[in-house]
Amino acid sequence: MVVIRLNRGGSKKRPKYRITVADSRRWLGGKFLEVIGHYNPNPRGSEQKVVLDTAKADEWIAKGAIPTPRVMSLIRTAKGLPADAHHDKKKQARIASNLAKKPKHEAPAPKAEA
Repeated sequence: MVVIRLNRGGSKKRPKYRITVADSRRWLGGKFLEVIGHYNPNPRGSEQKVVLDTAKADEWIAKGAIPTPRVMSLIRTAKGLPADAHHDKKKQARIASNLAKKPKHEAPAPKAEA
């Protein structure tokens, strides 16, 4: 399974993360398929907090890559949407459960009496 996740870098107490697309079986800091952006939780000066290629993120998601909840909130932030990961997780679970259910057959409409 392919996932979009954060790889930690930076120095002690100054984390910086790369947003990578990787195989889920790989070690978190190991091989990855592609770097699609980076995230700096504590930017200084003119540094940006999130730099992300949203087109590549959408392309990977369309191919079946699953973003972690934190990465999903970063993607939403980069697109200018509210970054509430908690609601995203609930919404994804609700959509998955609805897709798993069998479609209900509707009864034919009653005939109008004239």
